[in-house]
Amino acid sequence: MMSQGHDGVWTGTWTALVTPFCDDAPRSLDLEALERVVEQQIAGGIEGLVACGTTGESVTLSEDEWRTVVSEVKRAARGRVPVIAGTGSNSTARTIEATRAARDLGVDGALIVTPYYNKPTQDGLLAHYRAVLDAVPLPIVLYNVPGRTACNLLPATVATLASHPQVVAVKEASGSLEQVQTILERTGGTFPVLSGDDALAVPIYSVGGHGIISVVSNPAPALTAALYRDARAGRVDAAAQGQVALRALIAALFCESNPQPVKMAMHLLGLIAPCTRLPLLTASPSATEAVRAAMAQLGLLPGGR
Repeated sequence: MMSQGHDGVWTGTWTALVTPFCDDAPRSLDLEALERVVEQQIAGGIEGLVACGTTGESVTLSEDEWRTVVSEVKRAARGRVPVIAGTGSNSTARTIEATRAARDLGVDGALIVTPYYNKPTQDGLLAHYRAVLDAVPLPIVLYNVPGRTACNLLPATVATLASHPQVVAVKEASGSLEQVQTILERTGGTFPVLSGDDALAVPIYSVGGHGIISVVSNPAPALTAALYRDARAGRVDAAAQGQVALRALIAALFCESNPQPVKMAMHLLGLIAPCTRLPLLTASPSATEAVRAAMAQLGLLPGGR
């Protein structure tokens, strides 16, 4: 079972890790870079790591590569922070297989996105998640990102699933603050709702959200972690100012398809090569300049470059 966040539940700032690739023809895994990234995240105060999520280009990894990345993140973390693995797909059978594999690799939980493309009904979503829960005794974080999946996990469905003891949180990336509030209302405010939108982190905290699974925390772990800690401690002005300060970087990281810009950001920090796998491309010159300018404004670039 997963270690607990700083206030006793599945909360705080988690990073959806990039998966570093070598700058070679097959775009092979760069495990040395991956270890550097894990160390950078932990040093920055991140409270949990997500391996092989959407930002980690999980859909382009082979099964062996997926296992390697998950096991290497778990090894590099060395128990200092909890690690969960992205195991969701649009096949319930494959999701069960991946979740079982994640459990066998010793991770603390699984992040399971709603099935994409096939657009199940809410009853279908309930049946999908229940099948995984029945098959694998592992803590599960639900993941709702309808902009990528064409499938919205509605608050009533979240509330139903939240009654299952293995369902420990939801990553909510619908972009709707109203939907977040409805989930909190339907679950009595005690079920951990994690923001899946960096731009809505502090607004979600302000209505009772419990943390975030973040992209911007890849290049800016300390600044991102401070948002939740300030909000949790009642330092409302500091949290709001931090959110505004990160606005330009968040916008730059999503000016092209994620994770193209965030990989460039990590490259500018000297941590990884900037390359992705097809059909994604390396960030364009204009995206690179937007990322560089936003990082420079925050003082993140080494040597002030």
